[in-house]
Amino acid sequence: MTINAPEGTFDMLPDRKLFWETFKETARKVFGRYGYLSIETPVIERTELFVRGIGEATDVVSKEMFTAISGANLEKLLAGEKVPAKSRLSLRPEGTAGVVRAVVQHDLVPQGAPPAKLMYAGQMFRAERPQRDRQREFNQVGIECLGSEDPTIDAEAIVMLMRFFGEVGIPRESMTLLVNSMGCDSCRPAYRDAVRGYMEEHVDELCDTCRARMEMNPLRAFDCKNPQCAEVMDGAPKMVDHLCEDCKDHYANVLALLKLAGLAYTEDPKLVRGLDYYTRTVFEVQVAGSDKAQNAIGGGGRYDKLAEEVGGRPTPGFGFALGFERCANLLEDLGHVFPKASACKIFVASVNDDVRNDAFVLTQILRDAGAQAECDHQGRSLKSQFKLADKLGARAVAILGPDELRDGFVRVRDMSSHEERLVPQNDAAAALMEIAS
Repeated sequence: MTINAPEGTFDMLPDRKLFWETFKETARKVFGRYGYLSIETPVIERTELFVRGIGEATDVVSKEMFTAISGANLEKLLAGEKVPAKSRLSLRPEGTAGVVRAVVQHDLVPQGAPPAKLMYAGQMFRAERPQRDRQREFNQVGIECLGSEDPTIDAEAIVMLMRFFGEVGIPRESMTLLVNSMGCDSCRPAYRDAVRGYMEEHVDELCDTCRARMEMNPLRAFDCKNPQCAEVMDGAPKMVDHLCEDCKDHYANVLALLKLAGLAYTEDPKLVRGLDYYTRTVFEVQVAGSDKAQNAIGGGGRYDKLAEEVGGRPTPGFGFALGFERCANLLEDLGHVFPKASACKIFVASVNDDVRNDAFVLTQILRDAGAQAECDHQGRSLKSQFKLADKLGARAVAILGPDELRDGFVRVRDMSSHEERLVPQNDAAAALMEIAS
């Protein structure tokens, strides 16, 4: 029986892997202009980090996390014994909580320090029903800025994300930028109660999931993909009408800065983020004109309480994440031509077995000089070697024959023009690398 990758996971084959590396490098380049530095946190964290940071009432924590325990602790659970909370580990479902935990643990924002600007790129895991744009294992790029509550941080990050999308080839006209404010601890509790009261009046029209959300986190009902629930929530109270004065000023400043940066946006009073830690500014970038349920390619917002939730000092924060697979699929739909992974720029061909050792030596010389070089490893005919060189994407081919080598020469072919010439054996590597460059 053939063993395939688990459902909802995938093998990143060379061509897609090349684009993923290019994607990450573009992020490092664009985000680096804004002062962001790379960080890498563990793929697995203590489960309580996500329970405290993301919120136990969220679907991510209650339904979608992959949680791991040791074999010994599994036996305890099966026997009905308790397992210490610190023994429970989970594969990260998102990147923010881990980065904030690292900032707190290593005191990256001491008193009076400038904001810590960090970016990450890597795998995330959620136990969801697999779909084309929503897998159980997926890749995200994201940023986190901790240490400033100024609206310039919010606006700067949103501008930066839109610049990044442009750099990777997503046309501006294909995207819609949605913006909203979720208020703060001063104004959101009363708003949450108002939404709960509204939902209670329409409880018979809501799905079972939204009825449960009504008690634990009514704002999550705005995220429901059920058409009837969406229609009901269209009439719910809007956060923008319940903001305190500080939140109103902050939101107005963010919008003004986006206008100054020349970014078109749409205010969406129904926009909420799916995780509990968000406050004030939230935003999302959607594929314009898409009717897909999963049409967001990136988004984020402000989280001024998260550092405290994971045991740190009060430290305001702002961040976003974008899905690599969704971006790649969008670019594919738009007709983007992805680069092909090439295993070889120079191929060293042997006319016969007598010169195979010479071909091996020249290949090593080319590699030591920094070239991507290959030779025949299967005893192919010269004609078959040329076919292989073409298949591998070689730009130059060295043809080693016994007569030419005896006279101190190597035949060099330019694969694009098909021109051939004899060059002295000592100059062969330089000539081949010039053609391949």
